[in-house]
Amino acid sequence: MQKLLGDKKAIFLFIFPTFLIFTVIVIVPIFFSVYYSALDWDGFSEGIFVGFKNYIDLFQNNIDGFPKAVLNSLLLAVLSVGIQLPIALILALTLARGVKGEKTFRTVYFIPVIISTVIIGQLWSRIYNPDYGLLNTVLRSIGLDNLAGRWLADPEQALGSVFVVIVWQYIGYHMLIMYASAKSISSEIYEAALIDGANEFAIATRVTIPLMKPIIRTCIIFAVTGSFKSFDLIYTMTGGGPLHATEVPTTLMYTTIFSKYQYGYGSAMAIFIIIECLIFTLIINKLFSEDVTT
Repeated sequence: MQKLLGDKKAIFLFIFPTFLIFTVIVIVPIFFSVYYSALDWDGFSEGIFVGFKNYIDLFQNNIDGFPKAVLNSLLLAVLSVGIQLPIALILALTLARGVKGEKTFRTVYFIPVIISTVIIGQLWSRIYNPDYGLLNTVLRSIGLDNLAGRWLADPEQALGSVFVVIVWQYIGYHMLIMYASAKSISSEIYEAALIDGANEFAIATRVTIPLMKPIIRTCIIFAVTGSFKSFDLIYTMTGGGPLHATEVPTTLMYTTIFSKYQYGYGSAMAIFIIIECLIFTLIINKLFSEDVTT
């Protein structure tokens, strides 16, 4: 095995197919998008080179609401890190310490992750339906008619309603990653902490969580970049409405390219999303690296 790993030709043969697929599917489309973002192009006629005009228009031309879409995605990222990940961490720590039915709970929490996002969007759209939806029906049945609302039709409630579904769908994903990390910690460390008189809360906060920081960092990156790239669930449930209340850059990009045929302007949005994800990934890595050094 060591001889095989030391053979550069063997390494190249194993890596090259994956590198080729990654280049064709990811790298090449990014370069095409960069090129298209410098054009005023409708996808059919000959494009006109406009330089950085499309990027400038993203924030100067507020007609399409791109700044609001960016703020919505940032809000989803903050909520994901501040609400979704702590809940996932608590569930992971609880299961990792050993509870009755551990495997069952682990499987149940992960089920929403493997369900099609389109199906989830359709399911929750019916739950939120103001007339026959399960949520309003339950609220009315227990005498809370004043709390029943038009969840996806109210601009003030729509984004929060969609976020609840995002939490429900992906909390099991982050939980399973953190759970695997917590289970990988040696039992000898816990035994030593117990001998020193530490209780369960102290073990979790001073032993388990510090040792899980690399995985927590990964989950934060996934949550933040996932919020920036979220599309299918929002598009299925609201299409970015009402009144752009749930609009995010990806849904706006889709509408701009495939409904308004502004390929250059839409490509500029795509590049902005890529740069945004890259910048926040570097920031998160930097924050965690500084935390490790201190």
